[in-house]
Amino acid sequence: MSDWRRASLSEVVTRVTTKNVDGANENVLTVSAEHGLIAQESFFTKKVASKDTSGYYVVAPGQFVYNKSTSKSAAYGTVARNFSDEPGIVSPLYFVFEAKDGAALPEYLELALNSDQFFGSLAGRLREGARAHGLLNVRLNEFYAATVTLPPTPVQERIVEVIGAVDDQISALDAEAEAVHAVLRRLRAELVNDPGAQAVRADEAFEITMGRQRAPKYAAGPYMTPYLRSANVGYGTLDLIDVLEMNFDPKEREVFGLVPGDVLVSEGSASQSAVGMPAMWRGELPEPICFQKTLMRYRAIEGVSVPAFVNHWCLWAYESGMFLDIAGGTNIKHITAMRAVRMRVRLPVLADQERIAAELDTMSDVVAATRAEASRLRSVRSGLLAGLLNRTIDIESSELGV
Repeated sequence: MSDWRRASLSEVVTRVTTKNVDGANENVLTVSAEHGLIAQESFFTKKVASKDTSGYYVVAPGQFVYNKSTSKSAAYGTVARNFSDEPGIVSPLYFVFEAKDGAALPEYLELALNSDQFFGSLAGRLREGARAHGLLNVRLNEFYAATVTLPPTPVQERIVEVIGAVDDQISALDAEAEAVHAVLRRLRAELVNDPGAQAVRADEAFEITMGRQRAPKYAAGPYMTPYLRSANVGYGTLDLIDVLEMNFDPKEREVFGLVPGDVLVSEGSASQSAVGMPAMWRGELPEPICFQKTLMRYRAIEGVSVPAFVNHWCLWAYESGMFLDIAGGTNIKHITAMRAVRMRVRLPVLADQERIAAELDTMSDVVAATRAEASRLRSVRSGLLAGLLNRTIDIESSELGV
């Protein structure tokens, strides 16, 4: 008979409801799907907890927290563990619990409770309509009734060892990518802002165009066209999963159409970190494709600038805070085309632009390749953990072949 078994979470853990009496503990923690249980101020750059934290739960070192907020990488929330040596406090919206003595290895539990297997069990117990506004309305009894796989302790130890080895590789790749990216940013600042190059207005160096305003009258028509908006533009990347459409007639398509090499810059955002965020359009979708007024298009001028240099200049203007510095507004910052065209650009001759762009592109490719390898390993890790838990991979004889 197999000594593997499935157990309800309530058999394995004990709920913790210790309150932060008199608000004595000020170490407010939050659960991030990417970073685990971390100090709230380091995650949000400011404290967003209630002024009165006496109702918050205390999380001792080694205890677990379940955050039912959903995200792309955590469709059913995240379970994290307090790895610090100090207790912290979390919102009463979180569930806090600890492993029962001898029931399971805590290190194994953290893996098992963040697996598709556990969250699949939880999903099967949620009542209809439990998902709304990015937060799962999970009841206590639903969460603690979800089931977890419990192999023998030696097997739990081996699973922790195997997944830990993959995690170490991922962490090393992440660190390498960040280190190279830091060098890239410094080099970009030196090369695209060379004080020896001629200083010109931005509209002399680039063609800068604001996108078309979204309006109800464009919601339907004979020329429905995909368009990009600020939500599609990230830091050097484009998210093209959710591309909307509105009506652009043939003349408007000429004015607002994108061609490979165009750089899109986020014109405004409630988040200051997103103001001026740029990404190059590389023809990822079939033409025609246009852009909305929340974006500005930076295009190279023939004989004056080259697309790759335009891209690196926009990245530098974002990284250095130049875009944010010219933005107006109080709560919501806006760059506006009028401010953008008056920015000063240190514009090298074309040959130097091409040399600079080639050097920076080479380093950018190294960063992208390293991040892609880390992303591949994350996928491998997910499949490996699933196979170890459902026993399609024999843990007794498995070796890391990733």
